[in-house]
Amino acid sequence: MNRGRIAWLSENDPPDAFPPVENALVEPDGLLAAGGGLSEERLLTAYIHGIFPWYDEGQPVLWWSPNPRCVLWPDQLHVSRRLRQQLRKSDAELRFNSAFGQVIRECAGKRRSEQGTWITAEMIDAYQQLHGSGWAHSIEVWDQDGLAGGLYGLCVGSVFFGESMFSVKPNASKMALVGLTQHMQASGIDLLDCQMVSRHLLTLGATTMPRAEFAAYLASACQPPVPHSAWPDEPVPVRLFIA
Repeated sequence: MNRGRIAWLSENDPPDAFPPVENALVEPDGLLAAGGGLSEERLLTAYIHGIFPWYDEGQPVLWWSPNPRCVLWPDQLHVSRRLRQQLRKSDAELRFNSAFGQVIRECAGKRRSEQGTWITAEMIDAYQQLHGSGWAHSIEVWDQDGLAGGLYGLCVGSVFFGESMFSVKPNASKMALVGLTQHMQASGIDLLDCQMVSRHLLTLGATTMPRAEFAAYLASACQPPVPHSAWPDEPVPVRLFIA
């Protein structure tokens, strides 16, 4: 069990300067390194190795690789009876990548209100650059009032690395998740990384994977490290998600 010190990275360190994920602390679970900045190359290297940034405003960048990892196989998503009914009756539509900046800022606002670790201005800038390069994506639910909810994350190879989600209207983020998992099944994206284990995610069908198993899975699933480009161009009515 690792109860020692974390690694400190500098801006000049190469993107692959992360220590092995098994060096992450036990408490707090998964803390591996600090510093280094949020360059596109460093972020992509981190995700491919099962590492992600998570920190408060005013802190250095903190890099995490928790054990176990929370993951969701897209065909295992649990859709409640209430959500099914809401989907059937809804006039909302799903869009992909039409408002990435708006989605990440809504997620950042939600994190602030929860008084938890939240999405900093530095992270917003870095992920918008990843979006511009084709790595980061938003899945959005729109209704007659505008953006009702959504989520965002990165997609590398056959893995979608989920980052955050938000809802303005009830269950809108869950609708986005349903739409994402259906797209994943149709387009060869095999696994959704949910990062930290939570009771809420487990009720949605997520499960846990030992860190070593997750890292080994990524070593194959993220090769070759190419962005996923087969996102729908047209809006899709959310009522089509449920037969």
